[in-house]
Amino acid sequence: MALTIREIDTARPTTKQYKLADSKGLCLLVVPSGVKLWRWRYRFEGKEKMMAFGEYPEVGLKEARELHSEARKQWSAGIDPMAERKAVVEAKQNEERGQQRQAENSFESIARDWWKWWHVGKSPRHAETVMLRLEADVFPAYGHKDMEKVTPMDIRDVMLGVEGRGSRDVAKRIHETTGQIFRYAIAHGKATRNPAADFKPRDILLQAKSENFARVDVKDLPELLAKMDDYWGDAITRFALKLVAYTFVRTSELIEAPWPEFDLNNAVWVIPPERMKMGTTHIVPLSRQAVEVLRALKLLTGNGRLLFPGAMDKTKPMSNNTILGALYRLGYKDRMTGHGFRGLASTILNENEFDEAHVEMQLAHLKRNKVAAAYNHAKYLKQRTVMMQWWADYLDAQLALGRKSLAA
Repeated sequence: MALTIREIDTARPTTKQYKLADSKGLCLLVVPSGVKLWRWRYRFEGKEKMMAFGEYPEVGLKEARELHSEARKQWSAGIDPMAERKAVVEAKQNEERGQQRQAENSFESIARDWWKWWHVGKSPRHAETVMLRLEADVFPAYGHKDMEKVTPMDIRDVMLGVEGRGSRDVAKRIHETTGQIFRYAIAHGKATRNPAADFKPRDILLQAKSENFARVDVKDLPELLAKMDDYWGDAITRFALKLVAYTFVRTSELIEAPWPEFDLNNAVWVIPPERMKMGTTHIVPLSRQAVEVLRALKLLTGNGRLLFPGAMDKTKPMSNNTILGALYRLGYKDRMTGHGFRGLASTILNENEFDEAHVEMQLAHLKRNKVAAAYNHAKYLKQRTVMMQWWADYLDAQLALGRKSLAA
């Protein structure tokens, strides 16, 4: 006679375990501790076996009967249900272990390991940009894939998609970064080949347009300087225009500069490596004119940390487009950029027979290895100091010519 829920619930433990029979061999084993266990005794290939279906009430009467029925079907078909269940459990465990191994060896997992190793000593902003680029474009595409299953076509498709939205340079950098990650994986025994090495960006990306930064001809410099000097907009922006001309640093290096980098008494500006494109310290000798501009600017922004704080949030620098926008308003759209002063300085200083090495050093173009970085940033400093003062005097002379031209 089949068991009922009432019989199961009212069954009390005794000093010895006992069984309550259900049907077709299914029974409930009541042990002295009070635990009630579902069991089925059967014979397979001449051996008696006991199969467990769980503990009551976690496994109720209906569920126990269903489990028992399924096991009997296997038994009737000549399959040992306990061995089958063991095989299923092992298969599931193997699958889970495989998934775990795949997760540990996925492109995203190894890319993050690479980033932790690679970013040490890099500019925080640059390191963050690389990770954001991976998270935005690469991981959604093939981050889940095992390293050995990432193909050149996976990389190509991401690059073409990024190029399609107008970011050809980002597409190139994705190729470069992916190649670095695979080299890291190979070195650590996580991959055997680098699919990014199968092609170069130029094999699939459209030919790049010229990326020279717009700049006026040398003959047009006097008029430009005169218009900059008369700039009617924000005074802080006018100072930024003057300083980008006097120092010819990169625009981002100027607008993100904090006051502690400047020693006005000794007329020197020391930019730390984390803010430099080349990743090494850069010294900018300050001309007499540059110091005068900085002292005037300090009256406006010296109470804060940044030379050029943003209009809305003083803890952040002004927009990278502020200088460009000012030049546009002066009538130089597509003719001049803040970066253009770097090209002008290079041309004019070289034409005036300043040593090319001194010019390149001041432009922070020279590649310096890590061993030399500790002292190389001060190389040619005496000569560069003379050069920077000559440059400022030259600009002032051009400004005077521009004023005469505009007044005529």
